Amino acid sequence: MGFPLSPLTRSQAALIRALVQDKKVRVREGAFVLEGAKGCLECLMRHPESVLSLTLSSCYLREEDPTGRSLRAQLNARQFSCTDHLFLKLSDVPSPQGILAVVRTPRWDNRDVWQQSDTILGVYGERIRDPANVGAIIRTAAGLNLSGLWLSSDSADCFSPKVVRVTAGTILDFAVMYVKDCSVFTEHDCSIYSAVLPSSGIVSLRNIDTIPRRVVLAVGNEGQGLDQKTLEISNVKFSIPLARGVESLNVAATVAISTFHMSGLQSKA
Repeated sequence: MGFPLSPLTRSQAALIRALVQDKKVRVREGAFVLEGAKGCLECLMRHPESVLSLTLSSCYLREEDPTGRSLRAQLNARQFSCTDHLFLKLSDVPSPQGILAVVRTPRWDNRDVWQQSDTILGVYGERIRDPANVGAIIRTAAGLNLSGLWLSSDSADCFSPKVVRVTAGTILDFAVMYVKDCSVFTEHDCSIYSAVLPSSGIVSLRNIDTIPRRVVLAVGNEGQGLDQKTLEISNVKFSIPLARGVESLNVAATVAISTFHMSGLQSKA
């Protein structure tokens, strides 16, 4: 068992810092950092095989409850201890809770998602560069049991610390895939419903009362919107009706409202 604690080595500390700071290192190592008591303990409970190492501060160890201690006792991964001062240097947050895990990156295969069901309801995010928005979209999509999230390759890294925190642990359970462009959807007979600003000829979300068996909601960068190519191949362009004077919603809010509406329609199909 990995329960016995070893002092955190310089090489392990350097690896944690690099994983926190650099996407290239996360890709090379096939790992990311999950920080915080709730997320780490849920990971130990539900995905212990994905944990590569666990690092705990002196303060956390002094205040650890029996549940956390029991979960650690069953963990086969290496466990490290360090001073509170050193943990602060490793952490990506101003007031860390004193526990972080290096976790194996889940691998999601596009083919598996398309083959698992004839019914698809997912999200395509284009140039979504704000980590908070990516994290919120993942959490919403996982909560509504959507088929998956596809992100353009120039969107934020879904395994960056900021995104991982916002997902509240759902990053290990929900399929997130990066694609070059939206052509993957037409290849799999999947309709594209694009969220755009209200204008003449644009359908109101309230007026959408049926959807195809395979459909993705396409949303774009708040500043630039969706690419012209995406709009050209979209089956439907719609908007969310808003109060006078309110031009648009945050992209994560758009995803939450639209997919909640569409998931209800799909259940009626």
